Amino acid sequence: MGSIALLSSGLDSAVAFKVALDEWGVDLALTFDYGQRAAEKEIECARKICERFGVRHEVVELPWLEDVTSTSLVYRGEKVPTLTEAELDERARETAHAVWVPNRNGAFINIAACFADSLGIGLIVCGFNAEEGATFPDNTPEFVEAVNKSLFYSTENHAKVVAPVAGLDKVGIVRKGARIGAPLDLSWSCYFSGERPCGKCESCVRRARAFRMAGVPDPSLVIR
Repeated sequence: MGSIALLSSGLDSAVAFKVALDEWGVDLALTFDYGQRAAEKEIECARKICERFGVRHEVVELPWLEDVTSTSLVYRGEKVPTLTEAELDERARETAHAVWVPNRNGAFINIAACFADSLGIGLIVCGFNAEEGATFPDNTPEFVEAVNKSLFYSTENHAKVVAPVAGLDKVGIVRKGARIGAPLDLSWSCYFSGERPCGKCESCVRRARAFRMAGVPDPSLVIR
């Protein structure tokens, strides 16, 4: 059948990518640059992942998305949320707004659907997961169901979204990734583009908790 993977190089998308590669094959991986602070590192890591597995990789630039958002992931005038591990769950809804990018997943999926329709590829693979679905409605099975109803009408080949780790939290994703040989060592979760993850932003703290609770060493912390 083949698939197109949305590959930010984050933990969730890296594991979803490997599931897709094993189950359906990945014909193309797309990484989006919308001016986010981590764009340079995300693109670098996604490219390395695709090189490892021999998958075609393209970067889609969306400068207009940067222009219409004030999210801290993009706008340098806003502070990126930093939380302790104890605050992750109790403040998740509060910090979600600070990193919300207007209709980001909707835009990404529809762009991927253009590729899918033109290339005759049936599946669009996303790294949606239960942990983020608790605070981000565009990470939920309900969102996938809704967007697939739309794609049935907007694509000639009736492309559809699949989210192979949608039922898992970050701990489950780490365990699954380790089990199937996902490129965890090349994944990048940090909100910044440094030489190494900052270790302080919410995404870094959430990732660290997941690896610790899964009992799996984080291979990305080894100097490449």
